[in-house]
Amino acid sequence: MALRASWKGFLTIGALSCHVGLYAAASTSERISLHMVNRKTGHRLRRQYVDEETGEPVEADAQVKGYEVSKGEFVTIEPDEIADIVPAGTKTIAVNTFLACTDVDTAYFDRPYFLAPVDEPSAEVLKLLAAGMSERKVAALGEAVLFRRVRRLLIRPVAEGGALTACTLNFDYEVRSAQEQFADVPKTRISGEMLELATHIIRSKPGKFDPSAIEDRYEDALAALVRAKMEGKPLPKPEPRREEKVVSLLDALRASAGSPDKPAPKRAGAKGKAAGTKTAGAKAGGAKATGTKTRKAKSAAASAGAQTRRTRTTRKAG
Repeated sequence: MALRASWKGFLTIGALSCHVGLYAAASTSERISLHMVNRKTGHRLRRQYVDEETGEPVEADAQVKGYEVSKGEFVTIEPDEIADIVPAGTKTIAVNTFLACTDVDTAYFDRPYFLAPVDEPSAEVLKLLAAGMSERKVAALGEAVLFRRVRRLLIRPVAEGGALTACTLNFDYEVRSAQEQFADVPKTRISGEMLELATHIIRSKPGKFDPSAIEDRYEDALAALVRAKMEGKPLPKPEPRREEKVVSLLDALRASAGSPDKPAPKRAGAKGKAAGTKTAGAKAGGAKATGTKTRKAKSAAASAGAQTRRTRTTRKAG
């Protein structure tokens, strides 16, 4: 089933223009939706605006937006006043800049869309654009009036069929400063062993991003709960929570690297091999000596047991 366009207009790059549409690339509509119902009657509940002071319901024609200037005091804004300040839309995404795909911090990414052609001639233009951008490994920065605001869009090629995605970008005032967020975090010095262990762990766990491997365990558990309630079956029991032990950072790194007592193993040279041979020999010798002592102890214990049994037999005979 074809998606419904959230927006339709034209993509322009200089004198080049084509008819395009924005289609939501991500949606939460497939998630299980729960509603509020009356516990006694089972009927669905509806929200209603009421006056904060009087508690009386307020009809739609008496409702208006307002900005709180002080506690309990508002400046009201009429719908036509808001309409007058909305930027004039031209139904155009204007592209005037190309940049590297990694130049934009992902913190600025807002909502992803597919940028798709609306007609056949536009499809050829978009394929040509996607091929050129893939060849140069660049993204396009566009601007359009979307949903009452002038928005910036980052347009990028994707691997599947030469398609294009357009992601709206957050405004600068909406993105929080990482420097301010981590200003109170104390500076720590990373020791050589900890850094070596960390890099060893990273090297030992290479992989690729697989979206199908990401499971929404809450959604699965909610579906199982709803299904059990509908079928009158026993409710699924929650999995026991695993208790986490508090350990030091160095111990945690050692455990993750597979070595609880020492850092990640290094490649042994000639000296290391010789030392290893001596150590192995010493251990083997120690093991033999220990085995001899153990056999002697067992033999002594057996003799003592036999002597005890003979003593008991002599007493009974007497």
